Amino acid sequence: MILYPAIDLKDGAAVRLVHGEMDSATVFNDDPAAQARAFVAAGCEWLHLVDLNGAFAGAPVNAAPVEAILAACDVPAQLGGGIRDMATIEAWLDKGLARVILGTVAVENPDLVRTAARAFPGQVAVGIDARGGKVATKGWAEETDVDATDLARSFEDAGVAAIIYTDINRDGAMGGPNVPGTAALARAVDIPVIASGGVSSLDDLKGLKATGVIAGAISGRALYDGAIDLGAALKALKA
Repeated sequence: MILYPAIDLKDGAAVRLVHGEMDSATVFNDDPAAQARAFVAAGCEWLHLVDLNGAFAGAPVNAAPVEAILAACDVPAQLGGGIRDMATIEAWLDKGLARVILGTVAVENPDLVRTAARAFPGQVAVGIDARGGKVATKGWAEETDVDATDLARSFEDAGVAAIIYTDINRDGAMGGPNVPGTAALARAVDIPVIASGGVSSLDDLKGLKATGVIAGAISGRALYDGAIDLGAALKALKA
């Protein structure tokens, strides 16, 4: 199981939110590229980046720090937030991103996801963010009646590289991930599922790995707060 350290970008800084609320942001590093280098130095194999402003704006906002991270680090990075058309997808992949994450458009324009996944094999993931099993879009600001599992299943034949499943009620709250819900989603599809939201301890990571069906986990606040030692966690997950 791959551990993805998260760098959430708001107004150019690395921050963490609680339950996706923008006014709850805590700034952890004013230099996101330096934060990325620290994660890479600890041994991470991937980086998970989110343009929080972009998720609300519907277009890239934190391009400069993302580009600085790509220039500073030699591990693959995936990015979500504000990526809602083919031109933006192509632009980010041209700049060196390994994978784009499509969230809002997965609900509003699923054909774009399919087209992009065919055009860029292995480089398009779907972000499914849910409260109570129902998908939220536009930076989690808008609720839908779309069931998270149904949405995941709809992309079963699309060739997407992964599904990043975030339980919004767990995100940033340091209360542990939704292991049963994430495992159930992973069992419902053949697409690799990456868990996000609430991963706050080494035991959480071990619990996700123990399901045997979850391909990866994203952690942010716990790494910044020191609740998870990244180097130790990476070693434990490889054991």
